[in-house]
Amino acid sequence: MDITKQRIETFQREGLTFDVIDSGPLEGEVFVLLHGFPETNKSWQETAEILNANGFRTFAINQRGYSLNAQPEGRRAYRSSALVEDVYQLIEIIGKPVYLVGHDWGAVVAWEVAIKHPESIKHLTTISVPHKAAFMQAMLRSNQLFKSYYMGLFQLPKIPEILFEKLPKIGEGLLKNSGMNEAQLADFRQDMIKEDRISTAINWYRAIPYGSKKSITEKVKVPTLFIWGKHDTAIGAKSVELNRNYVDAPYTEVIMDATHWIPVQNAAELCEHILQDI
Repeated sequence: MDITKQRIETFQREGLTFDVIDSGPLEGEVFVLLHGFPETNKSWQETAEILNANGFRTFAINQRGYSLNAQPEGRRAYRSSALVEDVYQLIEIIGKPVYLVGHDWGAVVAWEVAIKHPESIKHLTTISVPHKAAFMQAMLRSNQLFKSYYMGLFQLPKIPEILFEKLPKIGEGLLKNSGMNEAQLADFRQDMIKEDRISTAINWYRAIPYGSKKSITEKVKVPTLFIWGKHDTAIGAKSVELNRNYVDAPYTEVIMDATHWIPVQNAAELCEHILQDI
């Protein structure tokens, strides 16, 4: 496929259809943008617009569980290896190495794509969530375990869905306390609750026990930019401090005066850092 002649609105893998927002000049160098929980590819709108204005083409994927035609049953279907290969399938269609950017759970996937398929990545940008090994070490050496209490809650059947669907004051209260603004909460109600994505999105957490143990300490070997907000309630400073130990390539770290929700709330500054680093 010659992607310079057409837009890509969807792609398929293993019977699943993934939605893509493809924007910017058709012949531009490519950014692939990976959203996190509990947001969709719409969370990249302002970031994509800025990158497009700078001559880059952007592909923002609705990932597994978020694309309405890519919601397989069973939590094992959401294991990290499947999430990685979903993204790699799009990169294969693009047909050339890309700039890969991931936020939150999208950062987790981006780290692993860079580890497993380094030849397909020109440059990696991860936002908010560090390398898995740094995160795990921080669990043992800081208050990260306390900050990550919700990950245990999300392992429970039905309870998280009840909190978000039936007890929104509690469920949305957790999101508001993390720094989400009212516009983001409105998007959450529409995209995650009304359009029925919440359960399959939570399956990413429920599939954690099925993740590969082999790549936990494997280092990234592509140029990497890591960005973290100092007001992030989910990710502590210790894992940020440890993160550089797992990149065996040029590494840049930026600490912003921001919450966890950098792509939505700080898109201009985010793009400034990305464009300076690539």
